Amino acid sequence: MDFDAHLLIVDDDERIRTLLQKFLMRNGFLVTAARDAEHARRVLAGLDFDMIVLDVMMPGEDGLSLCRSLRETHITPILLLTAKGETDNRIEGLEAGADDYLAKPFEPKELLLRINAILRRVPDVPAEEATPKILTLGPIRYDMERGEMWQGADLVRLTATEMQLMKIFSAQPGEAISRAKLVEDLGRDRGQAQERAVDVQITRLRRKIESDPKQPRYLQTVRGAGYMLAPD
Repeated sequence: MDFDAHLLIVDDDERIRTLLQKFLMRNGFLVTAARDAEHARRVLAGLDFDMIVLDVMMPGEDGLSLCRSLRETHITPILLLTAKGETDNRIEGLEAGADDYLAKPFEPKELLLRINAILRRVPDVPAEEATPKILTLGPIRYDMERGEMWQGADLVRLTATEMQLMKIFSAQPGEAISRAKLVEDLGRDRGQAQERAVDVQITRLRRKIESDPKQPRYLQTVRGAGYMLAPD
């Protein structure tokens, strides 16, 4: 990355916390560590972070609960560390608002790749081109240049992954994009688990766009072809 991203590591295992902190600092990141959810909340009250790396299994409030609660007020990308490899736990993590997950044990280098991939998804706001390109989705307006979604005067909070999905769809309105292509464009590994993960992200995005997410009008499923953004 071309800037010193500030990461928050939340893990109750002191050994892992210290290892990750040293490894990530060696790789050019600013790193703050918290030992549990309560400690993380205190740190987040006073500091802004570019990303949170959050362990799921912690005593007291677990990582999923903290992730859900942070999503109500923060759009900071969240990477979950889970000791469980089962798809259900990953899906639960994505539904809680995480941008990605990594199963323990993992290679530190893989963590580094995931962190960089997620940070790349956060759109840069271009300074040029004064005329905004706006897509209208009923009461929702999507500013393509800024990667921002508005409902009236209110900014709709999007996670880093939701921002990236909107960027992909808005570049090809009215065209169906396959789940495999979405997985690839999001910089994920290929595979059915990742395609199911994309379905979860689409469901979450529909809740922010559609008046009736179960009967989507704007973010449509195209049978056999994938998903399509159909603006007004």
